[in-house]
Parts: sequence; structure tokens; C-alpha cells
Amino acid sequence: IIEMAQAAQINVLEQLNCPIKVEHDRKRRQFTVRLNGSHDRAVLLYEYVGKRTVDLQHTEVPDAYRGRGIAKHLAKAAMDFVVEEDLKAHLTCWYIQKYVKENPHPQYLERILH
Repeated sequence: IIEMAQAAQINVLEQLNCPIKVEHDRKRRQFTVRLNGSHDRAVLLYEYVGKRTVDLQHTEVPDAYRGRGIAKHLAKAAMDFVVEEDLKAHLTCWYIQKYVKENPHPQYLERILH
């Protein structure tokens, strides 16, 4: 049942003609997904709080786009970035805390600072 729901979500996004593509702006320290062309954006903000430590601070998806798995893509991109760059992470953002709980990959868990 869950797989069907996820497939339905993906179909809705494809009908909107916007496959989810996460962009990483290292200068601004944010991950973004452009929605509806480029007028609306979902965003995940982070900050370096040490040389090799980031604080994943905040995830925001516009109301009209909630419930479509967009924040999940942002959280995954952020956690994959932490892993690829071999950083440590503070999870200030409640959504990323939830994402990691639901996706407790060892490579994520070993990089989280409590």
C-alpha cells in the first residue's frame, strides 16, 4: 500500500512537470528545490559551526506543496552531503531529526552530534 501511495505521489509531481531536483548552493549554505518553474522554492538551510561541523537548521516547503515528499528529498541531499564531505552534523531542524529516525543508516548515525 505504501509503495502505491509513493508511486501516486511521484505521478502527481510528474504531472506537474517538476521532477524533484535538489540544488546545493554552497555559498548560501542551502539546498533548494524549485517548484512551479522557479517562483516557489522549498529550502533546507545549514550553517558551518566548526571547520568540519554543520548545523542543519531549518527545512521549509511552501504550504501548497506539502505532503509530496519534497522535504524528504532535501533531508536526504543534506545528509548525503554530510556523509560525502565527512562532516559532523547537529540536527536543529525537527524534520531532519524525523528523517534520520525513519532512515537510520549507519553512515548518517555516526555523523550526528547529540
